[in-house]
Amino acid sequence: MDIITKYFPDLDESQKRRFKLLGELYPEWNEKINVVSRKDIEQLYERHILHSLGIAKVTGFVPGTRIMDVGTGGGFPGIPLAIMFPETEFLLVDSIAKKITVVDAIAKELGLTNVRAEQHRAEKVKGQFDFVVSRAVTAFPRFVSLVRSKVSPVQRNEFANGILYLKGGDFADELEPFKKQVRTFELKDFFEEEFFETKKVIHLVLKNSRK
Repeated sequence: MDIITKYFPDLDESQKRRFKLLGELYPEWNEKINVVSRKDIEQLYERHILHSLGIAKVTGFVPGTRIMDVGTGGGFPGIPLAIMFPETEFLLVDSIAKKITVVDAIAKELGLTNVRAEQHRAEKVKGQFDFVVSRAVTAFPRFVSLVRSKVSPVQRNEFANGILYLKGGDFADELEPFKKQVRTFELKDFFEEEFFETKKVIHLVLKNSRK
C-alpha cells in the first residue's frame, strides 16, 4: 500500500491499518464472489483504492456530511473514502445482492461504523445526501436524472452539493447539457501513474442547493 501513503502521507495509524487490510480482504472475498476483475485484483491499490481517493484530492468533507455511493460494486469509491473521512456518513448501494454481501462484510471487518451497505436502485433510496458519488456506472446524463432528487438543498461543505463522478476517456458530449454547472478535475494533476492519464473527477453542482 505504499502508493497510498505516497500521496496521502498524513494518514493516522487507524487509517493505515485499514488501508493495509484492504489488500488482504479483497483478494480473499474475490475468490468467493467476483467484485474486482481478475486482471485488476493485482492492481487493487492503484486502480481501485487510489482511484477512489481521487475525490479526496479534489475536496474534503465537514463532519456529518452524508454521501451516497451509487453502483458501489465492490465498495468503490465508498469504502476508501469512508476510511479517509471517518466522520462522514456513507450509504453504499448496488442493485446486485452478492456485491452488497461483500461490501457489508468488508466494512464490518474493517470496523467502519460510518458505512451502511444496502441493495437498492438509486432512485428507490429514501432520504437526501450532500453528495452522490460513483465510478461511471452509466452515461452521465442518465446518472444525473436518476439521482438528482437525492441531493439535499442544504449546503454545508465548501463544494456545493451535487455529484462527484469518477470517469475516464473523452466524454465531453455527455457533459454538454451541464456545462454551466460542472467542473472537471484531471487526476493526472495529482497522481503520476499512467493509469490516471485520462481519469477525471466531475463535480456537478445541482441547482437545488442553498445555504
